Amino acid sequence: MFYHVKELQYNAKPSSPDPVYAKKLQEILGGQYGEMSVMMQYLFQGWNCRAESKYKDMLLDIATEEIAHVEMIATMIAQLLDGAPAHDQEQGAKDPAVEAVLGGMNPQHAIVNGLGAQPNDSVGFPWTARYTIASGNLLADFRANLNAESQGRLQVCRLYEMTTDPGVRDMLSFLIARDTMHQNQWMAAIEELEKTQGAVVPSSFNQEYEKQEVSYSFMNYSEGEESSTGRWASGPTLDGQANFEYVQAPKAMGQKPQLAPAPNYIHGTPPLEMRLMQGANKMEPQSGQSFLQ
Repeated sequence: MFYHVKELQYNAKPSSPDPVYAKKLQEILGGQYGEMSVMMQYLFQGWNCRAESKYKDMLLDIATEEIAHVEMIATMIAQLLDGAPAHDQEQGAKDPAVEAVLGGMNPQHAIVNGLGAQPNDSVGFPWTARYTIASGNLLADFRANLNAESQGRLQVCRLYEMTTDPGVRDMLSFLIARDTMHQNQWMAAIEELEKTQGAVVPSSFNQEYEKQEVSYSFMNYSEGEESSTGRWASGPTLDGQANFEYVQAPKAMGQKPQLAPAPNYIHGTPPLEMRLMQGANKMEPQSGQSFLQ
C-alpha cells in the first residue's frame, strides 16, 4: 500500500521560468534512464522478489523514493513552464545553435499538457516499460540497477552543467547525491550476493554443460592488439575458476551455412538447377503446338 505526503522529498523550485530547459529536463523524467524507469524497475523487482525479505524491503524502499523523484521533477518542469505561452518557444531559442538542436520549447508542453510535464523523454518519445528489467535473478537485476543509476547520475550531472538557475541546481544536486548513494547501495548488494551466488549469472546452471574450452578466452576479432593489455586478457578470472586466455585472430569454428530450399508455397528463389529446369519446361511446346505457330 502507498500513501502520499503533500510535501516533496526535497525542494523543486526554479528561480525563473525556462521552457527550453523544461524540455531538457524531460530526459531524466521519461527517458530510458530517467526516474520513471528506475521507479518501475525497482517496484516490479520488489513485487516479484522471492528471495530473503530484506531484499524485497530494500527494493520497495528505493522504489518508493523514486516515486518521490518523479514527483519532484514533474513539479520542477511545470514551474519552469510558468508564464510560458507558445510564443516563448521562439524567445527561448534566440541562440541559433540552441534553436537548431532543441527547436526551443516543446510545443506539446503547452498544447497537450497545459504547461505541465509529460511521461516522455526530451525529444517527445513516450516512456515505455521495455526500459525496465525485472528478471527474478537478483544479481542480474542489481547489476542492471547499478547501470541505470550510473547512466542516470551521468545525465543529471550533464543537466546540472546546462543551467545556472540556483533553484534547479539545488534540486539536481540532491538527485546527484541520492544517485551516489544508490550506486553504492547496488554495489554493496552485488558484493553480498556474489559471496554466496558467485560472480557469473546464473550460478545454478551446471558449467559442465557449457563449451568450457572457450569459457575464459578473450578473442581479438579486430585489428590491433591493444586489448591484450587489459585485465580481461590475462591473470585469474573474476569468478576464481580459471585464468584468462588471450586469443589473437581466432579461427572460425563453425560450418559454412547452407540452407535447404524453401517449400514451393513460400515462393522463394529456388536453387539454380531448379530454375534451369523450370526454364526448360517453359520452352517445351504444349501438346498439338509447335514453336513455329
